[in-house]
Formats: sequence, C-alpha cells, structure tokens
Amino acid sequence: MRGVARARWAGCVLSVALVASGCGGGGSSGGSGVVRASWGDPQNQLEPANTNEVQGGKVLDMIFRGLKRYDPRSGAAENMLADRIETSDQQNFTVTVKDGWTFSNGEKISSKSFVDAWNYAALVDNKQKNASFFAYIDGYDKVHPTSGTATSKTLSGLSVKDDRTFTVKLRTKFSTWPDTLGYAAYAPLPAAFFENHAAWLKKPIGNGPYLVDSYDKGSSMKLSKWDAYPGPDKAQNNGVELRVYTDNNTAYTDLQAGNLDLVDDIPSAQLKNVKNDLGDRYINQPAGIIQTLAFPMYDPAWSKSGLEKVRRGLSMAINRDQITDQIYRKTRTPATDWTSPALGDKGGYKAGLCGDACKYDATAAKKLIQDGGGLPGGRITLTSNVDTGSHRVWMDAVCNSINNALGNDRACTVNPIGTFADFRAQTTEQRMTNPFRSGWQMDYPLIQNFLQPLYYTDASSNYGKFSDPRFDNLVDEANAESSADKANAKFQDAEKILAEQMPAIPLWYQNGSAGYSERLSDVTLNPFSVPVYEQIKVG
Repeated sequence: MRGVARARWAGCVLSVALVASGCGGGGSSGGSGVVRASWGDPQNQLEPANTNEVQGGKVLDMIFRGLKRYDPRSGAAENMLADRIETSDQQNFTVTVKDGWTFSNGEKISSKSFVDAWNYAALVDNKQKNASFFAYIDGYDKVHPTSGTATSKTLSGLSVKDDRTFTVKLRTKFSTWPDTLGYAAYAPLPAAFFENHAAWLKKPIGNGPYLVDSYDKGSSMKLSKWDAYPGPDKAQNNGVELRVYTDNNTAYTDLQAGNLDLVDDIPSAQLKNVKNDLGDRYINQPAGIIQTLAFPMYDPAWSKSGLEKVRRGLSMAINRDQITDQIYRKTRTPATDWTSPALGDKGGYKAGLCGDACKYDATAAKKLIQDGGGLPGGRITLTSNVDTGSHRVWMDAVCNSINNALGNDRACTVNPIGTFADFRAQTTEQRMTNPFRSGWQMDYPLIQNFLQPLYYTDASSNYGKFSDPRFDNLVDEANAESSADKANAKFQDAEKILAEQMPAIPLWYQNGSAGYSERLSDVTLNPFSVPVYEQIKVG
C-alpha cells in the first residue's frame, strides 16, 4: 500500500540498522518527546510502489507526501503537493505542482519528480507490487506487458511540460482518478533514488514530516521529526519509535506497564477490560477495513466447476453475529458485501450485496456443500498470520462455527503462521492450498479500491487469482463512467458476480481500535485505522 522512507542526508548513507547522527535536520528518535508505538515488520524493503501492506504503509504515511492527501478525519482527498488538477474530458489531465517543496536532502520537487517515479513504478523490469495502479495511464501495455519484455521504458501518457506542470493521458475516462493520488505509490522520488538505488534503500530520502533514522528488523524502526518539513502538517512530537511485537497481548501489557505509549491493535481478549484499563484513552471507531477469507482459485481443487456452491456454503456456515458479539464485543460488524460502510453512499457502499450467502444458515450451508461435491480433500484449513490482529482467536471461532454447521468437528482446522512477513510471502508466492485471510485496508475511499485490486484478473493484490471476464468488463465500464453515481452502480453490479462465485468470503467490517498512555495527547486514528502520528503530542 505504500512506499519508502528518506532522510535529509544524501551523502550520509549508513547501515539500515544504525542510527544516523549529525547527518540531518531531525531530532533524536530515542529521547524525550518520542512516541513509542507498537508495529510489525513490513514484508519488503520500503519503496512507494513496492509496499502494499499495512505495516509498511504506516511508515510511508510518515515519510512521504504526494499530490493528494486524505483528510485524517473525513478521508476526503485534498490537495497536498498538487496546486491543481484539471481536465475537460475526464481522460486527459493537467497537473500543476506547488512551488516551495523539497525532498529532505534539499532537492527541489518538480513535475519530473513525479513522472520519473511513476515511470519507474510501471516498468515491468522493476517488479513493483503496485505497478498495476499505473495501468490506467496510456502506454502501460508497452512498459508492463502481460508476457515478454517491455517495448518502452516510459509511459506514453505522461509528459513533462515545465518544471511545475505535467500531463496525464488515461486509457479510458476515469472521472475519480484524481482522488486516487493520495496513495503512496504515486509519491514523488528524488534523483538519488535512481542514481544509487541500493544506497537509497538503506537510507531513504523522502518529503514527509519524518526522517528514518534506523531500522533493526525484528526489533524497531526509529524516525525523527524533520524540522525543515515545508508542509502544513508538521510533526507535533520529536519522533516515533515503532517497536516490533509478534503478540499484541504483549504490546498491551507493555502499554499498561508504561513501557509503550501507543497500541493500535487492542487484543480481543482485552476488549472486556479496555475501558476500565484506559478510560478515555481507548479509541474505537469505524474504519475502511474488511476481513475476508480468500480461496486459492489457482488451485484446481478450489476452482473447478460446481465448487462455487461449496464456497457459498462455507460462507453460510459462519455465524458472524455470534463471533463479532462474543469475541469482538461490537468492534466488528458482520459484513454484507466486499467493501466497507466507511465509504458511505458517495463512495459506493451498498449494504446487502452478498445476499443470503453472508447470512448464517447451517442447514442450507450443509446442503450447498454436499451439492457441490463436498469439501476438497474432505476438510479445510484456514491460514493467517497470528502476530497481529487477534487472528488466531477468530480462526478458531470460524472453524468451530463451520464444524458445528456441518456436524463434523474435524471438517475445519487452523494453520497459524508466526509472522506477517512469512504469511505474505506464502500468499504472494501462491503456496496456499486452502482458504486464507485476505483482509483489506482501503488505500483511498472509493469502491473501486475494494474491488479492482483484489478481484480483477491479475490485479496487484489478487492473491487468490480469481478471474471472471464479466467482473473485469464491469470494472472497466465503471472506471469509464463520467460520474461517480454511474460508476458506483457498475461496481455494485460487479459485486453481484462476487456473490455468485464467492472467490472470497466477507467476514466483518473492522473498527479501528487503539489505546495510549498518559504521556500522549491529541491521539486520533484516520479513516484507514492508522494513527495520525504527526498530530500526537508527548508530555
């Protein structure tokens, strides 16, 4: 979901595990005024177009700013580095970049900073996970062919006009395209990124309110305030220390003991106590997050004809109301579609599109599974990482629900994976042979973001490899619509195909939850359930 960090020192490249000292304009990330927050290791090294998971995304939100930024309260896409984005036909756009912005090494940010970054992200040779976000731009098929080598190194739809202006030609009309540009994959990149990429990865250079001082994998990442940050959202603290936890219960215990300041994942086992423990220092609010179980449609055992009945039956065997009530104490809401109520009507949310398939009915579930030929191999195994999110608890509960519905206490078992990075590796390498967690945290508040990246053929986060030409055509038609209302209607039609095929089971919409210490004030979560780190005050 996001990209990378940078530091104000171009000529001061240090080992990523070492703390930079005397080489920048930031304060120390280990002293007073520093927020100590729980975290998990990102899957990969941080780059804007190569990070599409939550933990890496948290860092990118601190160290990058793009053309747009999503308001921390409303989620609305507002101009940040964009002075204006203009179009007369919803397909050809002229982007004017604000003057006065620099990277943390002093390099001026220009239109070329964006065009070079986007061309790099799109080029198939660079193997960027978020390359498909640039598929809307003309010429993507030449720089990122579905097979073979690229016949062009740059997108024909991008053109630098002057120092502050560039134009973008899309393949088709996409009326809401400017609202996607707050996603970190669209961040600008400095010349140092291209001149010495390896060095940049060790000590990234960005343009956000924080600098990365050090990263010790499995332990912590330390970030310090960039004093010369030119944006309006300057850090109100001296820095953030992101501490790696493989068990959120341990993080919660450290918070209570005063060894940690911020936990943005309250363990399910503590929900009954959290209000007494923390009082008004506990946050529970709706967020653009959905948890699902995806099927490995690349495995013939799950993709052959007739198994859509089995997949629908499994969905109906899950008692969402009971699980969200007893385990999550109303911090989750049973899902009735594949998006999120946080979108609202304007963003494309429509309740109930999953239909009966998302309603618990043990009798109907059992019959559907039998009519579909039974469970592949006679049983299923649910897989998720268990270092964050209380995932082991809900996996056990879902399996118990399925076993009870089918009258077989061995029909469903769980496969806990210790770390998020390992889990992500297994999903991205298509090593799953049974349903696996495929939760989604929105990148931007549009229905398109919940559907296209996850279910469009060969999309960036379509780890189950679902493919249906009817779904793809509806998504293409929706993107080409001239108004948001018309686009939303087409996207909702596409959701009806998901209800028919059930490539992933919607489980529940997730609230953002967090707790913080008495040292902190002005702690909030944005609509993406990520702490607004730069607003937090210490002391």
